[in-house]
Amino acid sequence: MAGPLDGIRIIEVASWMFIPSGGSVLVDWGAEVIKVEPMTGDPQRGLITSGLLPGGAGGVNFMVEQPHRGKRSIGLDISHPDGREALMKLVETADVFLTNYLPQVRRKLQIDTDDIRARNPNIIIARGSGAGPKGPDAEKGGYDGASFWARGGMGMTMPEREDGWPSGQPTAAFGDVMGGLATAGAIAAALVKRERTGESSLVDVSLLATAMWQLSPMVIASKLFGFSKIPQGDRTRNPNPGVGTYRTQDGRFIALILLQSDKHWEDFVKRLGVPEMATDERFCDSAARAQNGPECIAKLDDAFGSQPLSYWQEALADFDGVWSPFQTLDELYDDPQVIANGYLPAMTASNGDSVQLVASPAQFDEVAITVERAPEHGEHTELLLMDLGYDWDQIAAMKDSGAVL
Repeated sequence: MAGPLDGIRIIEVASWMFIPSGGSVLVDWGAEVIKVEPMTGDPQRGLITSGLLPGGAGGVNFMVEQPHRGKRSIGLDISHPDGREALMKLVETADVFLTNYLPQVRRKLQIDTDDIRARNPNIIIARGSGAGPKGPDAEKGGYDGASFWARGGMGMTMPEREDGWPSGQPTAAFGDVMGGLATAGAIAAALVKRERTGESSLVDVSLLATAMWQLSPMVIASKLFGFSKIPQGDRTRNPNPGVGTYRTQDGRFIALILLQSDKHWEDFVKRLGVPEMATDERFCDSAARAQNGPECIAKLDDAFGSQPLSYWQEALADFDGVWSPFQTLDELYDDPQVIANGYLPAMTASNGDSVQLVASPAQFDEVAITVERAPEHGEHTELLLMDLGYDWDQIAAMKDSGAVL
């Protein structure tokens, strides 16, 4: 089934994870994404050979596969006149130009907004940056560890380590993939605007803005109530013991989210093996539990701590209240909801291995996302140039001159 962006062509002149991950979302939504790579390739390809990622020679370069699945790759030296002209011919065929190159680099390569629009006035231009297109840092680089996690305040959401140092990002590209998702959504909105009005947009998404959006309630509250980072409260002082984290006998954890705790309380404590908590005047309703929070939480701690996670998974399987175990990453592969909804679609990597990638979160018409492998560096150079009207002699001459891979 064709995706909602079927027939849309994206030219991606970008590297690393932020903007390319947005390109992968657009692929999931049906767009054709042509990745324009420098002659040395996207530097993210080199992480596996440099030893910064596991896998080594012959392994699956998962940090390339995830943000580049289903794209086509052309290798161009766009600092070479012939390479730049090939890029501009691609631009003439495209709906969107997607980039995270710095402004001064775009100007030097003559691929800035005016240059692109001169060849295709109707094209949508989408740009990703660390801190936004205006201000004193508009021309500075940014990665998610700096622009999203540190500058955007995300690092202040986590407790300090015992040595007083701030916690690092929980995973590589933590902010990049959220910024990429925001970029894809913005491009889709710009395509709708162009369809309705005929006007093409200049879209900007920054890692700083993405972090602030994710933290928006607390950013607002910090100004209103005068705090500089999210307070780390004492869990035993929670006025609603039905919302919190509880440890099981085997050291696993359960998230319990009973926002309307009275609705579920009697059934809940019965399943926990402490039915007397439904009638105990200290815990019988939400007002009483708010007054006796520490005692209530202590009893729930004892109850959850009496059995392993597997016991609670069975005991709470058909419970109407919201709860979930804290799953490990490998457990996601066996999660029945992940399987039923196709959230980890498989593809065959270039080395022949079957690898499951993570689908972007939106589905259309209840159809699961399917994925194909990422392209090799410059894999589609000749085919794309031929589609643009170049013949074999011209392509050979461009290869000899170093304009194309």
